[in-house]
Amino acid sequence: MNLKSLKKYIPFVLIIITIINYQNLLIHKVLADEKKIIYLTFDDGPAGKVTTNVLDILKQESIPATFFLIGSQIKGQEDLIKRMYDEGHALGLHSMSHNRNNLYHSNEEFLQEMLDTQQIINSIVGIKPNILRFPFGCNNNCYKISQSMVDLLHQNNLKIYDWNTDSGDGAHPNASPSTFIKNSKSDKERVVLLMHCAYMSKNSVKALPSIIKYYKDNGYEFKAIDENTPEEYHFMKK
Repeated sequence: MNLKSLKKYIPFVLIIITIINYQNLLIHKVLADEKKIIYLTFDDGPAGKVTTNVLDILKQESIPATFFLIGSQIKGQEDLIKRMYDEGHALGLHSMSHNRNNLYHSNEEFLQEMLDTQQIINSIVGIKPNILRFPFGCNNNCYKISQSMVDLLHQNNLKIYDWNTDSGDGAHPNASPSTFIKNSKSDKERVVLLMHCAYMSKNSVKALPSIIKYYKDNGYEFKAIDENTPEEYHFMKK
């Protein structure tokens, strides 16, 4: 075949190359859209050395997390709140009292504790967090989330984040780190992992590096919760 004959095939070759490149772009986009995500979340801080140790590990691993804070514990630990914020972590609301009887007496009392905590955080770092987590979860032994509560919180620009994977360190803080590691492993596409950085959460700190390693090894992207993160809660079937 001479050169002149070959030239007539050039447009077809170019079309084929263009189609292949377009298909590759689509494949890459699909893979990007299917990126697995983990939200590491820590309840019940700030709590002195335990919270500090958690922050040290997160800094060493260069990953963000989300801290749901108890307002009554913040006084005297403002530097920890500033550090969380400065190091790119999300700050969330976890009530003032963490007391079942106070919180779940009425929707209005629950809301007020969240707003009071929001105001304290705002006075320290100049932002009003609008993400919250129900103490003991939004469906617990003494309370089940209602539509009226959801409506009230949404009317006040607050968003709800439970979890879909539980390390177990809240109910059994003195269990072995290996137990928390085992409980924390998930293969969900979107993991919202419940952990704690309370004063009693020393074994959680010991488990954290292995938990982070598991998710890194399995290709997860670490993200902090923000107001654009899809909410995580459900209503109990009656």
